[in-house]
Amino acid sequence: MDRYERTLALHRILKSARYPVSLQRLMDELACSRATLYRDIAFLRDALGAPIESEGEGGFRYNEKDAERFELPGLWLNSDELHALLATHQLLDRTGSGVLSSALAPLRGRIESLLAQQAGGKRWPVERVRVIGSYVRQRDEIAFRVVASAVLERKRLAFDYLARSTNERTHRTVSPQRLTHYRDNWYLDAWDQDREALRSFSVDRIQHARVQDEAARDLPDAELDQHLASSYGIFSGAPKANATILFSAKAARWVADEHWHSKQEGRFLPDGRYQLKIPYSNAKELLMDVLRYGADAEIVEPESLRQQARTLLQLALSAYER
Repeated sequence: MDRYERTLALHRILKSARYPVSLQRLMDELACSRATLYRDIAFLRDALGAPIESEGEGGFRYNEKDAERFELPGLWLNSDELHALLATHQLLDRTGSGVLSSALAPLRGRIESLLAQQAGGKRWPVERVRVIGSYVRQRDEIAFRVVASAVLERKRLAFDYLARSTNERTHRTVSPQRLTHYRDNWYLDAWDQDREALRSFSVDRIQHARVQDEAARDLPDAELDQHLASSYGIFSGAPKANATILFSAKAARWVADEHWHSKQEGRFLPDGRYQLKIPYSNAKELLMDVLRYGADAEIVEPESLRQQARTLLQLALSAYER
């Protein structure tokens, strides 16, 4: 671990310890040498003002009188931790005054308490950091509660589903597996009893949901990951092909730092362009993400995907030729 992580870990150990902590235990937990440990202790005590007391060979501890009041100054959450807390806080705020608000109030209070600890006991100014949602769709909070209950209680679920792709209404009976939050919207991953296959359903298109008495069929996590997470985007299924996309040198400055898929392969070409390879099952979402780069992106293969992109671009161009 780096110095930041060691300092934070050292603070947490000494803050929670009721008795002096030995040098050996600190070296073991921080995975560092004696010399490094002494430097970290000196930094925590002298630079950050921690009330550290030495017990000789007995180890170190915080002064009992000052331990409760001392907190590390500034921000001691890493970017992932801060994003997780703030995203969860703002996600809870988006529930509004619906059926989930009272149930989630204690969780919101706990998050605010954790954030306050990072601000030395003061209120954390959450309005100073924004987590902006994009393309958030309206949903029925009652339907969401029923779906979530079926997932957690491991019960079968029956509902009417109005698919956006076909605008057709079908009745489904499923064994819920997972509730997925993806790109600011909720999806239900489930085993469809009639079709005998895994399917993903947009929760905002689920209507008249009812939890059944029958126990849900549980599928192994490995099978779920293989079917639901092996291809690009929210569309499930084993990969049918690998897409190769070339991005201009200008777009490469963004794309090279983006995470598109867990099994993506990317490399810079000698001329500054960036080549990205991605496994996919359904081309729809991949095409939308590639085409947003306009002339800075070119699908090289497979040819079928390249033709689909060409058709979409020609249709878009035709709309401006009237």
